[in-house]
Amino acid sequence: MSHVVEVENLVKRFRSPEGETQTVIDVPSFSLEEGKQLALCGGSGTGKTTFLNLIAGILKPDSGWVTVCGKEMSILGEADRDRLRAASIGYIFQTFNLLQGFSCLENVLLGMAFSGKSDTDQAMKILDRVGLGHRLHHSPGQLSTGQQQRVAVARALVNRPKLVLADEPTGNLDPENAKQSLALIRETCAETGAALLLVSHDQMVLDQFEAKSDLAQINSAAKKEVAA
Repeated sequence: MSHVVEVENLVKRFRSPEGETQTVIDVPSFSLEEGKQLALCGGSGTGKTTFLNLIAGILKPDSGWVTVCGKEMSILGEADRDRLRAASIGYIFQTFNLLQGFSCLENVLLGMAFSGKSDTDQAMKILDRVGLGHRLHHSPGQLSTGQQQRVAVARALVNRPKLVLADEPTGNLDPENAKQSLALIRETCAETGAALLLVSHDQMVLDQFEAKSDLAQINSAAKKEVAA
């Protein structure tokens, strides 16, 4: 089975307000196979979101490389990275990142548009799949927190990506909605064959995964923080 994500010697540093350089990500090697679902745990400040953003090409590494679906992110131009993300990566953000001035359906269609698609029927089907077929024309502000998360899931999965990245996707949900949202993400990924890389510090979420790892096991920078 081939890998949808491959990482080698990945390093990302940030400069602190005091002017000191801090290494947040130092991952010698990491890979994720097609269709696999993996949970990464780690405390606040251990680089979970930074790691996902590097894989997605939202951030550029200081050194090393990330390959997604056979394409090395760091050598792609910005437009090509945008196209690869739109076509092959679904990103579920903790804060949802929905556009408040647009309806549920429009938010999902905008997610499709970045990959050059605009299929209203497909967008309606995925919203119905997540239980929002009766809320197509509601704005995010007219929805509960759990319903907004479902829109975010629909938007991430509508293009049938090969890779889904989920950053603390249940962090803003109550326990019942968190359980339902996690089940929805995992079931939909399984149906489409998408690989899932989820990061969380929530033990309830982590317990749902057979494959899980502590970020400190792969990230030398996090390992040093834990040791300190």
